[in-house]
Amino acid sequence: MLLKAEMKNPTRGIFGRHVYGNLYYCDEAALADETMLRKITVEAAEKANMTVWDVKSWKFGGEKGGVSVIVLVVESHIAIHTWTEYQYATVDVYTCGMHSDPSIAFDYIVEKLKPKKVEKHFADRSFITAR
Repeated sequence: MLLKAEMKNPTRGIFGRHVYGNLYYCDEAALADETMLRKITVEAAEKANMTVWDVKSWKFGGEKGGVSVIVLVVESHIAIHTWTEYQYATVDVYTCGMHSDPSIAFDYIVEKLKPKKVEKHFADRSFITAR
């Protein structure tokens, strides 16, 4: 974890936060809706104070298949991958810099997909130099 003194001077290194997790027992229709998942992911980025650069998505497995959405943000990325047959999704939010908050984006996606169970993890991806 970063010390408060290190957080106040992020110019001496990299301040990175990674929030990721698994969403269980989501609505199958939501997990298969590529347009909706793109919209939710972009909204999550905006709510977390991230700058959207590009959005890519694809659907696989036919009408009831899963969807992957990648939102490239200036600060890094947000990714959602869904498996409708298992009512399961993975969410990955990584940001560099102190002005955005990946937890806000993750929590917004959870709110919209309404899983019955969530596993949420955090990794400090920072590198602070002493120079």
